[in-house]
Amino acid sequence: MHAIRLHTFGPAENLTYEQVDDPAPGPGQIRIAVRAAGVHLLDTALREGMRGPLPEPPALPTIPGREVAGTVESLGDGVAGLWLGKRVVAHLGFAPGGYAELAVTDVDRAHEIPAGLDFAEAVTMIGTGRTTMGILQFAEPGPEDVVVIPAAAGGIGTLLVQYAKNAGATVIGLAGGPDKAARVEKNGADLAVDYKEPSWPDTVRAYLDGRTATVVFDGVGADVAREAVAMLGPDGRHIVFGWSGQGLHDGTPYLVDGLSEQVLGPVMMRKTGGPNPVRTLELRALTEAAAGRLTPAVQRFPLAEAAAAHHALETRATTGKVVLEP
Repeated sequence: MHAIRLHTFGPAENLTYEQVDDPAPGPGQIRIAVRAAGVHLLDTALREGMRGPLPEPPALPTIPGREVAGTVESLGDGVAGLWLGKRVVAHLGFAPGGYAELAVTDVDRAHEIPAGLDFAEAVTMIGTGRTTMGILQFAEPGPEDVVVIPAAAGGIGTLLVQYAKNAGATVIGLAGGPDKAARVEKNGADLAVDYKEPSWPDTVRAYLDGRTATVVFDGVGADVAREAVAMLGPDGRHIVFGWSGQGLHDGTPYLVDGLSEQVLGPVMMRKTGGPNPVRTLELRALTEAAAGRLTPAVQRFPLAEAAAAHHALETRATTGKVVLEP
């Protein structure tokens, strides 16, 4: 099979398209003919040698990627034959191997893809959608809310805009550049603003005409977050799930005592509860997409162009979820 391999930690150019041996499914596993592989900002950190949530950086050489969708084409011992040929999507957990034509995972991680979703949409919902469902547990929007969403053209931001609008909230979407702002407006935001324009806070305040924001869903941090949080009323909530605007190496996000709550990782899983909170959130995300209530935005790259995909993601030149297609 063909796959993307990393032999040395470093820049995106270190990702190489190679021919490697096909992986074999072990007991309780399935092998998936990959049609879409998700690219996550965390992948870029692991590529540089950071460990992120892993106990240690990945062992080299490695095939990056932890989100795949495709068709089951081989079964390991103990797996029911009904899985063969099914369209499935799976998050591989801490195991790498997604940037490839074939990927192996435990059958317990797989979900059958609902009718009406293509492979790229499904792989978006298994990662980005799962996280979105987790974030919303901390501030469920309603008709009385004014919701501000920095990075509203991104994968999570796109889904947050849709969910908040469906709930009847007033939605302010912030994005970097006029083209991205236009996408946010088309996605349904009541107001879409280019946060690269110095006067964007004045534009938002003029639109609100004395109202204050009730929720800021913040995956950006830095100055954009500071300005957005300043628009919150006394009972406002600042839900922090990332800090892409500060860079992966720049420490903690912008936080304000009494307003800010960081919700990723164990905090989100504890909030979800149950014996398998990850799978619970995945099922919620796939259900929302299958019902047409959420429509993920996808930016597709050929598998062989994984380096270009990483570079675009790191320079914030993407909209929606970045997906590699073999």
